[in-house]
Amino acid sequence: MPAADDLFRPTTDPTTGAQPAPEQRPRRVRAVADDAEVAVEVVEPTGPKRPSGRVRHDEKMTVYVTADELLDIEHARLTLRRHGLAVDRGRLVREALALVLADLETQGADSALVQRLLDE
Repeated sequence: MPAADDLFRPTTDPTTGAQPAPEQRPRRVRAVADDAEVAVEVVEPTGPKRPSGRVRHDEKMTVYVTADELLDIEHARLTLRRHGLAVDRGRLVREALALVLADLETQGADSALVQRLLDE
């Protein structure tokens, strides 16, 4: 059964408010050669990795944080709640992790994660 986030996700572009037409979606074309015949297949881009959201998670990872870090997480959760987003700590951490990993994948050595780890 889909989660509420899947059912109520935005269907419009947040910058323009318009709904993109199917022909405007980016596509990648890949040609496949088979002897003398060439077949062309349209491959939809997968886009950036997304966190898992509200699904049953089979894997577990324990992370120890300081009292101040836990208060910061709770403060962020309550701030999101004021903006109409009721999320638990786990989802907040998964979203933040997805953002950091996406930045690392696109920026590489120039990512905020690498810069912060180098500064330590």
